[in-house]
Parts: sequence; C-alpha cells; structure tokens
Amino acid sequence: MIRFAHAQLWVHDQDAALEFYTGKLGMEVRTDVTMPEMGGFRWLVVGPADQPDVGIVLMAVPGPPMLDDRSAEQLREVMAKGYAGTVFLTTDDCHASYRELSARGVEFVEKPEERPYGIDSGFRDPSGNQIRLTQVK
Repeated sequence: MIRFAHAQLWVHDQDAALEFYTGKLGMEVRTDVTMPEMGGFRWLVVGPADQPDVGIVLMAVPGPPMLDDRSAEQLREVMAKGYAGTVFLTTDDCHASYRELSARGVEFVEKPEERPYGIDSGFRDPSGNQIRLTQVK
C-alpha cells in the first residue's frame, strides 16, 4: 500500500520557518537532524500534533552542487511571489482559528470568506509560501 508521508516547502531560513510552524501554527517537530557528512544538510520536518504520520519538510534552498547560484536565486524569487508551494490546512472553525492565529502574530492576506466549499482564508509563511486555512462544508 502506498501512503502519503511528507510534503516539502522551500524555506529561506529553517530556524525562522521552525519558529513559525511550531510557535505560531502550533505544529510539532517530527525530525530535526543535521548531517555533517552531507555538508551540514538539515532534514527538518514538522506536522500537526494530531496527525503523527503526516509531515511538512522545511527544506532550505540548496546551493551548489544541487543548484547553481542563478537557479537558487530564481527559486527564491518564485518563493517571494508565493508560487513555490502551498499547504492546505483544515479547521472546524475558520473564524476562531483566524482569531487565534492572528493573536499569535500570523498575518493573513485573506480573511475568512464564505465559498461554495466552505469558509476559506489565507496567509503566508516567512518564506512566502501560501497557506490556505479552510473550514470545509
């Protein structure tokens, strides 16, 4: 059987991303391992506490040899525009979650609005990745 385990988001700063996803969104750390033998590569995974088998990999934009400088810069530009990745989160009460996350310092780009599929809102992480927060009908 094939099951979903992880999704990846590119991030500018893994420590800032870690603080955002754990401190502001309330997720927990699944794995945080740095591998010196791989040039200090850091495998950083977070996820919702009530979904232990699901994780979001917060991946630093790599340099050479994986990406040349020009490609890494292009990736950073796409990230800044919010087009490098999107995470879709669900909640039982979008308005309450909006108030709670706003109080924690999350800056929403879209307040909760009624849509045909439910109540939907949106914000971005510190790297520009889009996050949708939806109360599904």
